[in-house]
Amino acid sequence: MKTFRSFQDRLKEDLKIPEFKKNFEDEEIFASLAIQISQLRQKQGLSQKELALRLKTTQQNVSRIENISNRSLSLNTLIKLAEALHGQLKIELT
Repeated sequence: MKTFRSFQDRLKEDLKIPEFKKNFEDEEIFASLAIQISQLRQKQGLSQKELALRLKTTQQNVSRIENISNRSLSLNTLIKLAEALHGQLKIELT
């Protein structure tokens, strides 16, 4: 009889593999950033199109910025986003 592990159990085991752990942590950074941007925009009651106008870009670019798979955000883009959302950009190395 096969025993099925829960996702959490599997993840716990996989995170013991150094290469997997590094890739997982890298993905988590990008996903978290995209989610933060989207949540801040929504909290301010802005549509993607309205944020795009503030950034002088297109709604499609804002959608790309908020995509958790996006790995191409530059520091300049993040600074512009912080300004457009009247937020504060904090970068921390630990």
